[in-house]
Amino acid sequence: MNIFRLAGDMTHLASVLVLLLKIHTIKSCAGVSLKTQELFALVFATRYVDLFTTYVSLYNTVMKIIFLGSSFSIVWYIRRHKIVRRSYDKDQDTFRHYFLLLPALILALFIHERFTFKEVLWTFSIFLEAVAILPQLVLLQRTRNIDNLTGQYVFLLGAYRGFYILNWVYRYFTEPHFVHWITWIAGVIQTLLYADFFYYYFQSWKNNAKLQLPA
Repeated sequence: MNIFRLAGDMTHLASVLVLLLKIHTIKSCAGVSLKTQELFALVFATRYVDLFTTYVSLYNTVMKIIFLGSSFSIVWYIRRHKIVRRSYDKDQDTFRHYFLLLPALILALFIHERFTFKEVLWTFSIFLEAVAILPQLVLLQRTRNIDNLTGQYVFLLGAYRGFYILNWVYRYFTEPHFVHWITWIAGVIQTLLYADFFYYYFQSWKNNAKLQLPA
């Protein structure tokens, strides 16, 4: 554990709390992509299959439970909550997210560190997480007007990945033989997908204006 890893985990946790705050208190999921939330739920479900078989630390276990529980609860809120689901804009959230699943699985089957069931699932989750934000970004471009909590949620998700890249750089220079090309490449791709959003986020912050993305 180092400061960059901790900062990444905390910003990731903060992003989830911001989204849950919006959904639970405002009873609205407007501007939130169900497709992205379903992909994230699948990411955590396939990444943390070792939750009950491999113990790393109390911190690691708690974080796994939080991300698993929160991702599936968000999906439940949007799909099943009698008030929240009314605000879901399914006509705009039309990204065909299932098209992302097969490429991620094929890559995981051919590009992995070890050919085991858990390792392939873990690699699949890495590839899928890299592109899971795409439906959300497309939805924001279509709706254009973005409320503060949704904007903060996406910003914190991007910041989490940025901190993880700094964590990898730090570990590369401080730990012998720390090389994980799959995670690094997927992480860089994931971060680059946020670049356009970051630009307009900081522009809106600098000009004290409402966040809007170009159509």
